[in-house]
Amino acid sequence: MARGGCAVKPVLQSEAAECGLCALAMVAAAHGHHVGLAELRRRYPTSLKGARLSQLMQVAQHLGFGTRPLRLELEELDRLSLPCILHWDLNHFVVLVRVGRSRATVLDPACGERTLALDEVSAHFTGVALELAPGDAFLPRKPAPAVSLRQLGGRISGLWPALAQVLLLSAALQVFVILAPFLMQWVVDQVLVSADRDLLAVLGLGFGLALLLQVATGLLRGWSLVHLSSRLGLQWAGNVFAHLLRLPLDFFERRHLGDVTSRMDSVQAIQRTLTTGFVEAVVDGMMAAVTLALMLVYSGKLALVTLLAVALYLAIRGLAYRPLRDGTEKHLVAAARQHGHLLESLRGMQSLKVAGEEPGRRASYANLMVDTFDLEAGLARMGLGFAAASQLVFGVERIAVIWIGATLAMESVFSVGMLIAYLAYKDQFATRASALVDRWMEFRMLRLHGERLADIVLEPPEDDGEAAEARLPEDARIEVRNLCYRYGDGEPWVLQDCSFTVEPGESVALVGASGCGKTTLVKLMLGLLRPTAGSIRIGGCGVDGTDRRNLRSIVGVVMQDDQLFAGSLADNIAFFDPDCDPARVEAAARQAAVHEEIAAMPMGYHGLIGDMGSSLSGGQKQRLILARALYRQPRLLFLDEATSHLDVPNERAVNDAVARLRLTRVIVAHRPETIASADRVLLVEGGRVVPQARPARPARADAAAALP
Repeated sequence: MARGGCAVKPVLQSEAAECGLCALAMVAAAHGHHVGLAELRRRYPTSLKGARLSQLMQVAQHLGFGTRPLRLELEELDRLSLPCILHWDLNHFVVLVRVGRSRATVLDPACGERTLALDEVSAHFTGVALELAPGDAFLPRKPAPAVSLRQLGGRISGLWPALAQVLLLSAALQVFVILAPFLMQWVVDQVLVSADRDLLAVLGLGFGLALLLQVATGLLRGWSLVHLSSRLGLQWAGNVFAHLLRLPLDFFERRHLGDVTSRMDSVQAIQRTLTTGFVEAVVDGMMAAVTLALMLVYSGKLALVTLLAVALYLAIRGLAYRPLRDGTEKHLVAAARQHGHLLESLRGMQSLKVAGEEPGRRASYANLMVDTFDLEAGLARMGLGFAAASQLVFGVERIAVIWIGATLAMESVFSVGMLIAYLAYKDQFATRASALVDRWMEFRMLRLHGERLADIVLEPPEDDGEAAEARLPEDARIEVRNLCYRYGDGEPWVLQDCSFTVEPGESVALVGASGCGKTTLVKLMLGLLRPTAGSIRIGGCGVDGTDRRNLRSIVGVVMQDDQLFAGSLADNIAFFDPDCDPARVEAAARQAAVHEEIAAMPMGYHGLIGDMGSSLSGGQKQRLILARALYRQPRLLFLDEATSHLDVPNERAVNDAVARLRLTRVIVAHRPETIASADRVLLVEGGRVVPQARPARPARADAAAALP
């Protein structure tokens, strides 16, 4: 006997490791507490390592649930209180909502609702479940209001005047469509009966002129619609991309690239519906109302038949909305996963070829393609079903109307011309009404795209502080006080109670074992990550409180995973500065010990580097990125393994050039040559920063060779 079946809507994960929060959001909504995933993410952040069952229990208890973790066998699933959370594939959580004799239904945060045979469930279920029941502290909560278009797209200038112009032209265009059936009625009832050739000529000339006006109006409307669509698309996509660039770094670190690009594509889907779709819906609505009024003038009995057909088609589309929405959502998620897999494969092509893993990668991509195409085929089959239903419903309706209309004509209630004109109006009404139903479904589907896009546009950007209070730090002194950081609640501390000072002009080397938190410490000092506790001040300004743009204007940075961009060598050194100074570019390249190699290239500084610097060696890319940092003429320089790909002579040249600069330097390094170039050494160990004695500078090979 099947158990479960409660109304639980899937919540799909946006971040790579937030399936546990999604599962909690689904169960909470099933019990009447509608808390958004974004709010859960802010209140209970998780790291990319995911969340343990104990962490989910803590979050659930904060929401007012009583928790009951269980270990059970597959045969005992039907004893669980549903909905409940299952541990899945050793690294995932799903929500169990229904259990039958041979099948079970789960809501998977990665792909939505899945109905699986119990044998399939056994292959995924780890034997651990979590039952949740509302406790005394549990409070119902209404769903948040829908996201408005203004929130999704930001400010769009000139939208409403352009939209009004298109609507006005569209309405004018329909006047000619309404007049067309009168031509046939007058020809049949007046011209043919009386054989009046003069009237036929007048009607022909008049409607010919109307046709020319109709074509001209349609052309003007098309131009206006193209202008409106392009203007809206440019502004909307620009607003969303500008907001995306302002989001904190951890937003991108927690998400798959394919998912982010897929959500950006929702801008185009919404924009198309709101321009072409909205205009056509308004015009179809006006035309349906006008033609219905004319139909009622001709015959209320015939109009009722058509209205019943429209109501039947509306009911069919309404009943199919939920499967269509779920299928579309699954298709979007599957397409995003396929696209992300492709991007990852292209970026890692060298690793694939070295390991000889092209066949395995191709097989996994083929599986993703099959999933995407299967869902796409399912949507196409639903579209064919809707088309067949429309054809059947309105085909039967047309037969009934012709039958009844012919009977009325034989009874002299209708003239033949009136019947022909009525059928023309009826066809227009049926076409417009069915199109209006389809547009209504499209507008309902906009909510899906809006929810996906809202994951980007509603994410809080980096807090840049008040522009009026923004100022450049007076010096490059760095003060770190009681700094603590961890990636998520329940995670171990990466840094704890760290305090140190870097004086202006001082060079400090951060050393320690790999994974001890050196790079994380640098990201915190740059304001790329937000401290869990403690404070960081640069030049007396708090990193979190000052204007980050102003702060970063005095900072030069070379990180381990920095990238070059498609363009020339000079473009990358100047970071595409529109007022690029060639002399300054060359000076930065000389300081980074890369000028000689650039000068030896066929096109010099105008040479192209390829996609992400693919035409350069690792050492050349690293020195170009260093030159990019030095081009900014910073007062504060952060170097995270900036010379790890260099040979000893080039490393020494870079260190000497940087040492001659009058700026504050924070260097993360493992190599003795670079560490010895610093004034002071700080050891990062066990989450704390410990001062160390500066090691002696290694003896140079040329000095050793000069000894007798």
